[in-house]
Amino acid sequence: MLSVISYPVFALSVLLALTLSIASVPSGWLEFRPEWLALMVFYWTVRAPAQFGVFLAAALGLLLDVLESTPLGVNAMAMAVVAFLVLTVHQRLRMYPLPQQCAIVFLLLGINQMVVHVIKQSLGADNTGFGYLWPALTSAVVWPFLSLVLDNINRRLG
Repeated sequence: MLSVISYPVFALSVLLALTLSIASVPSGWLEFRPEWLALMVFYWTVRAPAQFGVFLAAALGLLLDVLESTPLGVNAMAMAVVAFLVLTVHQRLRMYPLPQQCAIVFLLLGINQMVVHVIKQSLGADNTGFGYLWPALTSAVVWPFLSLVLDNINRRLG
């Protein structure tokens, strides 16, 4: 779809995603907050695979680790896995209709959440069950709006 990206849009979208990832929300809504940075990794890896890849995703994940005060490398590994998986199917993803893209977003961000959950469990966290998948579901719901908005902004400024 888009081969040229607007670097200011990229920088601002990542900055906004990092801000939304650490923004204060009511405690009941915290487990439903979309994975904003993972959505940006997904978006920019699909739209600009030559400019955005595994290493940049891992660097952003490392920055998220610092901002969230999680053990270093947890989100970095998860973001790198998401970027790698998106890079393997990015040409097909562009042709999928929006509902199918939402399903892929749920699947890949669910993998992201599982990687983070497994690492945190191995480090001694006591969170059990499948509640850690709620952010993947809400991210899939947010995906159509996010992609349309970023496509329009990027098309105008790119």
